[in-house]
Amino acid sequence: LPSMRTPTEMIVGLVLCPCGLLLTLTGTLAPGWRQVSLIPDQPMDVVWEQGIWDICRERQSTHDRLCGQADELGYFEQVPVRVAQGLMPSSLVVTVVGLVVATLGVRCWQPEPRHLVAGVAGLVLLLSGLMSLVPSSWYTQELWALPAPPGSTLTVGYSLVLSYLGSCLEILGGLALALSFHQCCKE
Repeated sequence: LPSMRTPTEMIVGLVLCPCGLLLTLTGTLAPGWRQVSLIPDQPMDVVWEQGIWDICRERQSTHDRLCGQADELGYFEQVPVRVAQGLMPSSLVVTVVGLVVATLGVRCWQPEPRHLVAGVAGLVLLLSGLMSLVPSSWYTQELWALPAPPGSTLTVGYSLVLSYLGSCLEILGGLALALSFHQCCKE
């Protein structure tokens, strides 16, 4: 008689990975990978938020925000930014594929879960987490080397933190689903 309970590792994987997808998606689209403040020849309350697709200028006292700023310093030509522009969307696509495969492996339409399919989905989701972790880590390593106005203050932005968290959740969820191989080997 088959057990009607879904294995815990599958539940953990199917909870963590979509959360990681949402965080990575937000981190990819939002222009807050790095904040540049105390910019010379600018008012004291002006902050530039630089992402992998856009640069926004915000005046904090009035909350006036204007995106689509010109890239006068060659920020978007830098290798860590270019790598992030390629790997972050690729990671999102691989995550969606992994979630579809995981859905097929977990007991959705059959009485027993397919452990081999769920394990493969875990490996795909682990790969997607690594694909988004690499550009986030590299960008962080090069944060202060990327072009900025001399004398300005640089800080890590919220999008970079969200990308890190999303990557870690995808890696943990992928590892949890990959534990399904254990049950597959038992059979």
